[in-house]
Amino acid sequence: MQERVTFESDGLVLSGMLHVPDGYRGEPLPAFIVCHGFVGSKDESHAQIQAEMMEHFGYVALRFDFRCCGESEGERAQVRCMDQVADARNALSWLAKRPEVDAKRIGITGHSFGAAVSVYTAGVDERVACCVSSCGWGDGERKFRGQHPTPEAWAKFTGLLDQGRRHKRETGESMWISRFDAVPIPEALRKNLSPKAIMEIPVETAWSMMNFRADDVVANIAPRPLLLFHTANDIITPTIESVRMFEKAGQPTELMLIDTTAHFPLAPSDAPRTKALMKGWLDKFFPSPLGV
Repeated sequence: MQERVTFESDGLVLSGMLHVPDGYRGEPLPAFIVCHGFVGSKDESHAQIQAEMMEHFGYVALRFDFRCCGESEGERAQVRCMDQVADARNALSWLAKRPEVDAKRIGITGHSFGAAVSVYTAGVDERVACCVSSCGWGDGERKFRGQHPTPEAWAKFTGLLDQGRRHKRETGESMWISRFDAVPIPEALRKNLSPKAIMEIPVETAWSMMNFRADDVVANIAPRPLLLFHTANDIITPTIESVRMFEKAGQPTELMLIDTTAHFPLAPSDAPRTKALMKGWLDKFFPSPLGV
């Protein structure tokens, strides 16, 4: 069952979709908040695939549009990392009140940018009972250096950031750039993006990402379970990001690096294997009574 829902976050109305497993018979179930990727959408996206996967595994799942994205309120594309953490925490507060949900067993998951937000949220909010990160990142500057690896590429990227800062100071308005100027994605892999994803961002969004460090709080998640799942040769979010988070995390934490579609492990060709690995981990560390 899927139900369109809304909830409030810092005075803004956010749009969501609640997934309830077919086997639900009135007993509260463990649940997952599902965070979408970089200026993405809850719909027609990796987030939707993740939510449907969790529903199939026997969990209630809430996928939602962060403020300024998708169908949620807020100035479009004016994304800030700490705002997204606030949205995730407010989503948890809302989800904990649902009768279908065991309020003490709410996990969080996300892909890419949504994974970074998930790890950070779990690190600062003890109500999060479990965290599953898919191709996430722990240090914004380190991530950007991996995404712009040559001296020329780094100079071009940081030049855009500096230009945007000057533009804001001189005009009071944001300078807009292509999302691919911040996070390069090869043309062949762009088909994995949601058609509802935003294609231009303000430079302030990139600055926010540059200064965002899930690394700083990942150790706080223990002793709650954490899975750091990453494609082994990720050419979009460098694989080393999950390795570095693993080095800082406490136990129980598991790092899975798999040889599959770069950055999109739930792409159709690889989804069966990815789902089987995630299901095995969940069955051990955060099982659902409806597990199939």
